[in-house]
Amino acid sequence: MSWRNGPGTAWRLGIDLGGTKTEVVALDEAGAVRLRRRVASARDYPGTIEAIAGLVEGAEAELGARGTVGIGIPGSENPVTRAIRGANSTWLNGRPLGVDLAARLGRPVRLSNDANCLAMSEAADGAGEGHGVVFAVILGTGVGGGLVVNNRIVEGRNRVAAEWGHNPLPWMTQAEFPGPACWCGKPGCIESFLCGPALAADADGPGARDASELPARAAAGDARAKAALDRHADRLARALASVVNLLDPDVIVLGGGLSNMAHLYEDLPRLIPRHVFSDAYSTPVVRAVHGDSSGVLGAARLWDDAPRERGWTP
Repeated sequence: MSWRNGPGTAWRLGIDLGGTKTEVVALDEAGAVRLRRRVASARDYPGTIEAIAGLVEGAEAELGARGTVGIGIPGSENPVTRAIRGANSTWLNGRPLGVDLAARLGRPVRLSNDANCLAMSEAADGAGEGHGVVFAVILGTGVGGGLVVNNRIVEGRNRVAAEWGHNPLPWMTQAEFPGPACWCGKPGCIESFLCGPALAADADGPGARDASELPARAAAGDARAKAALDRHADRLARALASVVNLLDPDVIVLGGGLSNMAHLYEDLPRLIPRHVFSDAYSTPVVRAVHGDSSGVLGAARLWDDAPRERGWTP
């Protein structure tokens, strides 16, 4: 079985390993989606291995060819032990997912954090296309980040590059300090202020988890919702300004559920420059073009820097 679907054309398979669904997509060499399937996510480690393998093998049976396999995961891979860490799908933590999948599929696989996959997809043919340095943000039940430079993911020596959500919120006010306790064990993380549940709780009190109706409520005159959204935008601006001061990206791409809040694209260009160490600021903040599909499309592109570089000829 060949990995090519015709002269000079290579299949790229991407897997998005989510908490509720696991999805496979097949891209041809031009980047067009030629196949897409999804199943409910397994809730245990052996089931996860078999679910991914089943999607890959099923896709290849339909395509009549093998392909490269890239996988977007929650959390990240320890570069020394190869164990997964920081995944909210907790059965993955401490397990060598990439090693075990490579053995099961009989070929190397590449893993990367789901925010890196978002950045990769949007840099290739989405909101970051044509930009050299793309910083992508996931604003949802958690807060993540991904960095792509010249169409290559930057993961860093310890594979924690762009994990801005677990830096402290910059320029905290007295009322904000020291910040809520984060699940990572430290207080005041950006994620603990900016994630969807934190925004909901800021508006409606402890226990509130859903922020999706806040923009409509604010537009209808709900002062409490409006105040919470204003605080959230100001905090997000401060957090992004620290990224600009460190990386000065060409574009900032927002993804995740909260990225659908239209006011952010009006407020952030006005708020971010207040904290940027420059007298000129023009970095666009844009919504992800591919939306929820960015993760799986980016996973398929994890081998775009040529698989043969790493000694594999499919």
